[in-house]
Amino acid sequence: MNIDIKGIKIIGSIVLLIVTISLYFRVFYKVFYIETEASTEINSVVDNAIQMDMSYRQLALLDESFMKEDTLHSPSENQNLYNFEVLKPFFEKLAALETFNDRKLNIVHIGDSHIQADAMTNLIRQRFQQQFGNAGLGFVFPYSLMRTNGGRNVRFSSNISWDNKKITEIKKNGDVGLSGYSFTTQKNNFLIELELKNKEYSFNTLKIITPSNQQMFELATNKGEVSLKPTQPKTISHKVKKGETLYAISRKYKTTVAKIQSNNKLKNNKIKVGQILKIPTSQMESKPVDLSNFNILANTSPQLFSYYMYENLDVSDKIYLTPNPKGNNFTLSGIILENDQCGVIYHNIGVNGAHISDYNKSQLFFEQLKALEPDLIVISLGTNESFGKLSASEFYAQTERFMNLIRTNYGQTPMILTSPPPSLLKKQNPNPLLIEYTDVLINNSVSRNYAVFDLYKAIGGQNSMERLINLNLIAKDRIHYTKNGYEEQGALFFQSLMSNYEKSKIAN
Repeated sequence: MNIDIKGIKIIGSIVLLIVTISLYFRVFYKVFYIETEASTEINSVVDNAIQMDMSYRQLALLDESFMKEDTLHSPSENQNLYNFEVLKPFFEKLAALETFNDRKLNIVHIGDSHIQADAMTNLIRQRFQQQFGNAGLGFVFPYSLMRTNGGRNVRFSSNISWDNKKITEIKKNGDVGLSGYSFTTQKNNFLIELELKNKEYSFNTLKIITPSNQQMFELATNKGEVSLKPTQPKTISHKVKKGETLYAISRKYKTTVAKIQSNNKLKNNKIKVGQILKIPTSQMESKPVDLSNFNILANTSPQLFSYYMYENLDVSDKIYLTPNPKGNNFTLSGIILENDQCGVIYHNIGVNGAHISDYNKSQLFFEQLKALEPDLIVISLGTNESFGKLSASEFYAQTERFMNLIRTNYGQTPMILTSPPPSLLKKQNPNPLLIEYTDVLINNSVSRNYAVFDLYKAIGGQNSMERLINLNLIAKDRIHYTKNGYEEQGALFFQSLMSNYEKSKIAN
């Protein structure tokens, strides 16, 4: 048989070429497919943070697999968290908690109306505590008694109306404390009921924060029923002046002569100069409470920082604040609720309409911050400044003063500043100052030693407005967000922080 060696060689070369080309395209396809699929998965995790199926450790490893080392500080890879290296002390504490379950970590989130409602922060709190342990609810305040909004984990009631003022209304060097609100009375027959609505936050330690750490309040329990619902008309006092008549007084207070006569047991219209009249109003108030029915708890712990403490409690329902019999002026700055477990406590402090400059006016706010013993401070302000058309340079000047006051009063605690979320001017026009605020925060982060979470970009910037509206994530005023909208922000923030936390563990 004659074999064409030359022909066989040619055929072999052709086959080898075909196999080589086939393998090349097969490998290229697999690499392209894997990279495309990975990129899609990463983006899906970011866009659907609330429903994500991947653990944060897997996300960090996925990032490591498909992104180059020379882009380690890329904001896209770092989930819009800039200068995260400053968070190393916090990450180390978090790793120790995760490994040894031997401590409590306190995170304090300060802001404006985006934070006061405790929607964004409540989701962050839940995520932290699901992963690292629930050490308590943290800072609470009776917002409802001032007819303003607050978190839903506790409910407050009282038998009296309290005098109040928020930090936006005070003058220079005001005495508004940690809550951002003043909450005072000179009445000495009051009762404040704290009812726990979320039983997951049962507590055995309660700390009371007051100006100068004065023991203005006592803690009490009561086994019987306490009715704090308004049941009788509220009255105010009026001192009769020369020339006044009952008719003129009734007109002034929008009531009737007959009601004033009835309240003061007057048989006719005769009144005297200097006489004190009880004037009925349209408001209702509770009847005085018999405090003798309450069990006053002993406070045996030392006064620490800006609070005094009650320990070894067992509260899963209600507890009461009553007046210290020795006091005549009562001011509450806040309450801290903790349990005896290791884990995370996520405190939220927000004031509707607040500017950074408002906080900067209150020295007491910064003095009382140490009561929370923060391991990490998160600052979310800037929306109100942008609607007031404050320049980016002045916004940053106020921000830097705020950080300096924190460091002066509490030291070098790691800080994260978040950029304000997207909003519209007059419900329709883009808010360009938000981009300027974001840039100035990021550009100064390294030199001033703080991290920045670019919430504005994480949500999608101004281009996200159509999505936010269509999905009902932003409120009709196009400034605030719905509950779902705030929860999306909270999920994005937590995911970003955890992704970088996992990377820090890999790096170490």
